Amino acid sequence: MASSGGISDQLFVSVKLESPRLAELDLDPHLFGSHPVAGSWDPCKALPLERAAAALWDLSCVVPSQHEPLDFKFVLKQKNDSSQCIVEEGPNRSLGCQSNEVEMRSAVFKLDEGNDVLECKIQVETEMLSPFDLAASWRTHQEYLQPSTVRGAHDVTINTGLEGRDKNGFASGLELDLEKYVVPTPNMGSGVVYAANLTENPRSLLQTGSSSNNDTTKDILYNSTKGDSSPNHYAKTMKGATEGHEPSLEEHRAMFVDRGVGSPNFGRPTKETFSVSNFKLDSEAKGRKNALEAFSFLPIDKVGESCYQQDMPAAEGAVAAAAVADQMYGPKEDRKLAIVLVGLPARGKTFTAAKLTRYLRWLGHETKHFNVGKYRRLKHGTNQTADFFRGDNREGVEARNEVAALAMEDMLSWMQEGGQVGIFDATNSTRIRRNMLMKMAEGKCKIIFLETICNDKHVLERNIRLKVQQSPDYAEQTDFEAGVQDFKERLAYYEKVYEPVEEGSYIKMVDMVSGKGGQLQINDISGYLPGRIVFFLVNCHLTPRPILLTRHGESMDNVGGRIGGDSSLSEAGQLYSRKLASFVEKRLKSERTASIWTSTLQRTILTAHPIIGFPKIQWRALDEINAGVCDGMTYDEIKKSKPEEYESRKKDKLRYRYPRGESYLDVIQRLEPVIIELERQRAPVVVIAHQAVLRALYAYFADKPLEEVPNIEIPLHTIIEIQMGVAGVQEKRYKLMDAVHPTAGL
Repeated sequence: MASSGGISDQLFVSVKLESPRLAELDLDPHLFGSHPVAGSWDPCKALPLERAAAALWDLSCVVPSQHEPLDFKFVLKQKNDSSQCIVEEGPNRSLGCQSNEVEMRSAVFKLDEGNDVLECKIQVETEMLSPFDLAASWRTHQEYLQPSTVRGAHDVTINTGLEGRDKNGFASGLELDLEKYVVPTPNMGSGVVYAANLTENPRSLLQTGSSSNNDTTKDILYNSTKGDSSPNHYAKTMKGATEGHEPSLEEHRAMFVDRGVGSPNFGRPTKETFSVSNFKLDSEAKGRKNALEAFSFLPIDKVGESCYQQDMPAAEGAVAAAAVADQMYGPKEDRKLAIVLVGLPARGKTFTAAKLTRYLRWLGHETKHFNVGKYRRLKHGTNQTADFFRGDNREGVEARNEVAALAMEDMLSWMQEGGQVGIFDATNSTRIRRNMLMKMAEGKCKIIFLETICNDKHVLERNIRLKVQQSPDYAEQTDFEAGVQDFKERLAYYEKVYEPVEEGSYIKMVDMVSGKGGQLQINDISGYLPGRIVFFLVNCHLTPRPILLTRHGESMDNVGGRIGGDSSLSEAGQLYSRKLASFVEKRLKSERTASIWTSTLQRTILTAHPIIGFPKIQWRALDEINAGVCDGMTYDEIKKSKPEEYESRKKDKLRYRYPRGESYLDVIQRLEPVIIELERQRAPVVVIAHQAVLRALYAYFADKPLEEVPNIEIPLHTIIEIQMGVAGVQEKRYKLMDAVHPTAGL
């Protein structure tokens, strides 16, 4: 960065220009001024403002804080003739150095010799940058930033210079045909999969027959009978399997594996080997005391794990601690959570439900997505016209309420069997429907309504067309425009009866799909898990962008088969770093706001070094799994010198924690901020990290069960491109070169 002050000595400038009338004219706003940053008063070099909305243009840039006060003005240019300029009237604007300020002064332009004047609202904000501010706002001015270095580097660096680059030896000399390197994707197809098709299959329709719950459903809907009276044979079967049998001491000990969560003698019990049915998980001190005494032979930190394992998420750290606290002190129904979606069609409910399900599963919470539309299609077919959804069509209303009740029954049955969070995906657009769901859930789970509201006509039109394109409801519709018209009629029927949520606990997402503002309104939300859900939703949006995941180039420890360490790159690893730079420069050449994320270990920093023109951010959270006392060893050495550790890891690779090191579940916990930031980013991100870390990140995007995380294949010298957008998650893999040596896998 600037030699005198480091990375913080950068002034961030944000300029916004608003004018509804300008949108109608064939003119583009620019900024020019007295400094090279602003074009040196040369209109040909003026910086264009980018159009952010129908009547809004903006520009963000970074300038060194040591500059002289910057004078500038706004200028309008003809789209097809940049030589024709209209400079704003009045005195020059001025920016000082090392200042945090906001200026609100309109810009006035004379459009002709007469009295035709255009007035534009202007907002100019300046502030000194922190490292992450720079990464988020970087647009231009690469000439003021120095190349990155491996040791002693700032957390954020940008290498933008071509100096020192060998003409033929570096990335610019490596011509890559991206498609030439595409390899088959092992887990995710290239086609778009409708998110609702990936939801829980309706067992009430597929297993017990579609008419088994009709009487109960009608009672709830039309006679206001309290709750759901149908028996739950699944829960009874589970309960019967454990009643009347108290595990012996030998059986208790048999359920442990060595080194599961940090003790050489005791590990985490699994749900398959043990469940507690003869201890009441209530808030009475006496009940807790009896439970603790019954497990007095266990270390105290394991008592809580054993007693409450039945509802414990498969997680570590804060997630596990919060689960224990909620179960010991919270009401029984609060241990189960139902997120009930509310909203008109084409408001992103299914997309939001799918993302939330994936996030909670990844954190270790037993979560399932129940889509009522899937139930409706199985019971009533996919060829229902818009008339089926009319509010005055009693048969249609009864049919839709019936399948909603069936889906709710399935979700509650699943919760009684051990499920923790159910995502109930439907319009649920009337108070009658929502009251029905609350009665069914009474005493069984806590309900939080999640309402999605969108008022942007452009977003709605896009969503409607995507819905018709992807939904099975229109799979047999050969006339696409006719399908769009039918869906709009369906939407109009829903709008007539729609009643916004005003009851109970709720979260409202208002115009948040673009990630550029909007509102998140919450009411009566408390507890660890609801809080995490709110935090996640705040950072979600639909902006399409790619995320590129790759391991570092082959390291010297890879060559020697050693785990962990902080070695440099082998010759093959250095070649990969140059090929990766060429790939990134070609793949993201039009993405000025992309960024490169690495760990703090030198093999990832060295791999990123040849990449120019993008901010590079080092994350400690992206460091490889900590192998503790086994760091730097080969697996043969571990097997010989620490056979117990070797076998314990082999038994439960997910939960096994290296002595004074980490487990895969620990890694997932520290990666949560990375996932949140990846969701929040609207620009492409290249993540250069390590095998265990990338396994955990990839599992999130691919929605892989936690048990599969330690065995996901993340080969060296391969780029996994994850495409994030309204169509869901798609994957593409590029293999730039083969690894020369076999690699160690943590």
